[in-house]
Amino acid sequence: MQAERSRTKLIAPLDLCKTPGTAQRIASYMATKTLQTIRNSAIALRGGMDDYDTLLEFIGNARFVLIGEASHGTHEFYRRRAEITKRLIAEKGFQGVAAEADWPDAYRVHRFVHARGPDANANEALGEFRRFPAWMWRNADVLDFVGWLRDHNDNLEKDKRKAGFFGLDLYSLHASMQAVLVYLDKVDPDAAQRARYRYSCFEHIGDDPQSYGYAASFDLESSCENEVVAQLVEMRRRAADLATRDGKVEPDEFWAAEQNARVVKNAEQYYRSMFQGRISSWNLRDTHMMETLESIAQHLGPESKLVVWAHNSHLGDARATQMGEQGELNVGQLVRQSYANQAVFIGFSTYHGTVTAASDWGGDAERKNVRPGLPKSYEELFHETDIKEFLLLLRNNPGLKSALGERLERAIGVIYAPHSERVSHYFHACIGEQFDAIIHIDSTRALEPLERSSIWEEGELPETFPYAV
Repeated sequence: MQAERSRTKLIAPLDLCKTPGTAQRIASYMATKTLQTIRNSAIALRGGMDDYDTLLEFIGNARFVLIGEASHGTHEFYRRRAEITKRLIAEKGFQGVAAEADWPDAYRVHRFVHARGPDANANEALGEFRRFPAWMWRNADVLDFVGWLRDHNDNLEKDKRKAGFFGLDLYSLHASMQAVLVYLDKVDPDAAQRARYRYSCFEHIGDDPQSYGYAASFDLESSCENEVVAQLVEMRRRAADLATRDGKVEPDEFWAAEQNARVVKNAEQYYRSMFQGRISSWNLRDTHMMETLESIAQHLGPESKLVVWAHNSHLGDARATQMGEQGELNVGQLVRQSYANQAVFIGFSTYHGTVTAASDWGGDAERKNVRPGLPKSYEELFHETDIKEFLLLLRNNPGLKSALGERLERAIGVIYAPHSERVSHYFHACIGEQFDAIIHIDSTRALEPLERSSIWEEGELPETFPYAV
């Protein structure tokens, strides 16, 4: 009997490893431990005025706060991001927002919040956002924020600098060319004539810059590269002269025009690169956005502080994602490399709900159902905590980052294709290295466009229709 007991003690651990179902029990134990680690670290958000006190303390004296979104069409992402930004501007002296938006469209908003220009209200100020997807910026939450920013600036003491609203993107080839010409017509008609001649290189392409990119990628003689570079070089060479030519020109107008000339140069290169591969065009676009961010910061001064609004995929460090492994960089990576811990990255996630998105590029805005997060995704993991809305502070928390590990992460852009969701919208990531903080909102609803179509109003039927009760 004693021998039998000894034998049992010796072989029990080995037998345990071979027992059917043991792997599942170990996995279950680890999953429970991971959930407990998350619950212990989670800061529940309940909609109170003090929800973000801990986050603002965490941000400290950072110069750049990058606040993402897991989709371009979720109300809660936009609303919470605006709430955090308002506090950063009002309490920590941030000097504005640099957004994933086109420069000339955003600059119209900038002029409005500085009480310049003809727009009477925030809705009019957002009127330049007409290009697909208009709902990204012409929506109820951005409208509210722009109105708040104007009121905030209007109530500042005279010696206080007003906060601004700037665009980082480069899709505005035609609008930026027009903005350059409008400025030069005011200050130097001869320079305007030279610019018109250079930009006339694009006349044969019509309104579709992708057509230009297609033609120029196969026929270098069709390229307008030399012309757009020459225009930017002239404006930079004559910066001091052009900026002071006409005393009636508003402050910062030369700087805004020069930025538009740079947009034209980089947009020309971007549209050519579209036909050379996704990675090339992605990297060029994000590099442009980083250059624009640095230009804004330099223009505002060495002590300036900015909030950046863009998709998670642009603002989390690409090196911690599958995209980074494939050679893609992004704004987050470039900011981290340049500014280290002077920057704080905040991402969002959701498990299910509805989203404003299109089915195809250039399509109508639809109110679509967001499917529950896939197995082995961060979305599913956060859902299983049973906390409806919470904040995780990841930086300086190695235990939490280790528990989160590597998983699938969802990204919904302006197009949502639920029937190919795994391929279209998920990638592998180490979220603890990608972001410094994560806000998870378990159930979310679609962003409300200012112009609602009948297809958006109707929304998408539940997948269980007609059996849903």
